[in-house]
Amino acid sequence: MSPVRRCSRTACGRPAVATLTYVYADSTAVLGPLATYAEPHCYDLCAEHSERLTAPRGWEVVRLTDSSAPTRHSADDLEALANAVREAARPHDRSQDGAARGPRTADPVEVARRGHLRVLRSPDS
Repeated sequence: MSPVRRCSRTACGRPAVATLTYVYADSTAVLGPLATYAEPHCYDLCAEHSERLTAPRGWEVVRLTDSSAPTRHSADDLEALANAVREAARPHDRSQDGAARGPRTADPVEVARRGHLRVLRSPDS
């Protein structure tokens, strides 16, 4: 037996890429990524059959996307990334940052230590 699961459609021998499950109580057909195991009440479909899937009249088709699959990036994503890099590379004026936060107080004081954990107390308290 071949380790590759095949499309459940009659006379189709292409490899399966999606799993179809019917939820009869909700009149819904759920098409999602290929299930880990072949289930007796689910249907494995190839790419062509999963794209062309239609449901009976009055039924809803829910298509779940695979979050682990690589996503296509748009021009907006690339532009947002470029803007973020420009912003990170822009030099910051330290005097303005310090003025916005107010005067710097003393550093926290270490009160106790247990292994790699430290208990710090604010110098204000």
